[in-house]
Amino acid sequence: MKIFHLTKQFPPEEKYSMVDQIRRCSRSVCANLAEAWRKRRYKAAFIAKLSDSESEACETQVWVEFARRCEYLNDETCDELDAAYEQIMAQIVKMVIDVDKWLIKQR
Repeated sequence: MKIFHLTKQFPPEEKYSMVDQIRRCSRSVCANLAEAWRKRRYKAAFIAKLSDSESEACETQVWVEFARRCEYLNDETCDELDAAYEQIMAQIVKMVIDVDKWLIKQR
């Protein structure tokens, strides 16, 4: 939601490029985590959706860096967002490493 609110301040010429992209990938992190959670019966599908979520988090970091270099976001905001996405990705990697802990066990 923070990215959504921050991008409201971006220039109008970025509406259909940077704004759409950064909003899409930041939302996709959560959406893919939700899909992963519902696929916990199937190890490969669970891991695949976690991987998709990790990729979208990384893409979000790239767009945040573009926003920094275009001077749409200040360094402090970008550093805060980058740290948050690093933490999200670290948690996703932990879930993949300990995947069996998260799976729904078949009876």
